[in-house]
Amino acid sequence: MSDSSSSIQRRDLTVGSIPGHLVAFSLPLLFGNALQALYSTVDAIWVGRFVGKEALGAVSASFPIIMFLISLLLGIGMATTILVSQHAGARQYDMVRKVISNSLVLGALSSVVLTVVGIAASDWLLTLINVPEEILGMASAYLKIHFAGTVFVIGYNFLSAILRGLGDSRTPVVFLAVAVVVNLIIDPIFIVGLGPIPKMGVPGAAIATVLAQAVSFIAAALYLGRSGGLLDPRHLSLRLDGELTKTTLVVGLPSGVQQTIVSMAIMAMSSIVNSFGTAVVAGFGAASRLDQFAMMPAMSLGLATSTLAGQNIGAGKNDRVKQVLIWSCVIAGGIALAVMAVAQFAPKLLISLFTSDEEVLSIGAEYLKVVSLGYIPISLMFVFNSLVRGAGDTMPGMLFSAFNLWGVRIPLARWLSSMPHLGSKGIWIGTAASSFVGMMISWLYYVSGRWKRIRLVKTEKVESGSGA
Repeated sequence: MSDSSSSIQRRDLTVGSIPGHLVAFSLPLLFGNALQALYSTVDAIWVGRFVGKEALGAVSASFPIIMFLISLLLGIGMATTILVSQHAGARQYDMVRKVISNSLVLGALSSVVLTVVGIAASDWLLTLINVPEEILGMASAYLKIHFAGTVFVIGYNFLSAILRGLGDSRTPVVFLAVAVVVNLIIDPIFIVGLGPIPKMGVPGAAIATVLAQAVSFIAAALYLGRSGGLLDPRHLSLRLDGELTKTTLVVGLPSGVQQTIVSMAIMAMSSIVNSFGTAVVAGFGAASRLDQFAMMPAMSLGLATSTLAGQNIGAGKNDRVKQVLIWSCVIAGGIALAVMAVAQFAPKLLISLFTSDEEVLSIGAEYLKVVSLGYIPISLMFVFNSLVRGAGDTMPGMLFSAFNLWGVRIPLARWLSSMPHLGSKGIWIGTAASSFVGMMISWLYYVSGRWKRIRLVKTEKVESGSGA
């Protein structure tokens, strides 16, 4: 079967309207990211409403640890997208198959390791970030059940990374949407009990989430297995290629380490938050989930920017790369402005999705009003870093994140929150201020042009065409 006969929807991003590609490619990613986040957000909403603010605090305290332990592997998934997109842009389809095969093996091995480490380290990590004693047991149970299902999370994300590199950002969303519907239906059943299913509270929320994640993984695996062409199982080798593994790690580890640094910073921030008690933990947990949704348009646009940049660089069409950046900044900035307005004028309404506790509502609303001031700069930072990453230059983003988080955000948050007249509000101010610093650093590196020296794919300029 030839590559052109594959049923995978590959989009040639080296020709046509750049804003059209950005919107068409990023919208499914945005929807998919929103659905992905709904897993844990739905858990928080149900337990906050049905069990109480202590349960909401337990789920919220667990989230940074989950992200910390899977972040490194998500970086390898990003490397898969970059390598697939550049080789696809250069029409090097044998290399595309090699990248796909190698990444699937890496993902399978890594998920096994992460499951063992996650379950073994859960209690220690919760204690490390000062989780209040009254919610420690619930948080531990939630974490361990989540890590038992790691293979489904990593598997789905790796399969999605392959499809994105081929220009198909829509298909994974379909499977994810089905999984989220499953989670919405069975979450309350496992939390409060129904028929033969006993009331399980917080652990029930974790079980329902793992089952829903399994649905998205299995659906994606079946689709890829039956698609033929580049993803025909008969043409894939389930063995690690040493040289390709090295390249994947060189490209992916900086991005993964960057995400791990971000996750560690979130854990450090959570440790500061946790010291203010259960109400602040719950308020921060609810508001930061909404904060996560606010960042999704920029994150999704960033993935689209990386893929567009990767394909055009692979095709030797460098004249289109600057236009990719300009249009990405315009779209990301406009969306961030609109989201900031909502957070400024209706913060309590948003937090009320999670709880009716007045103290938690006030804390969460205060968080949103302060942190949302940094939505525009952090969105532009995502765009700058994503374009550079699409060229294969992933190390600077890691270094910038490390400095911005550990050199600016956390020290500011600790210092400001220690002031009696600010308290927990100092944490929110430090977060917003660091967004401006991060944007400036990323912009300065982009205009330096140093990222242009990276070449992952050696190719002559590719003539316009439909591809495969």
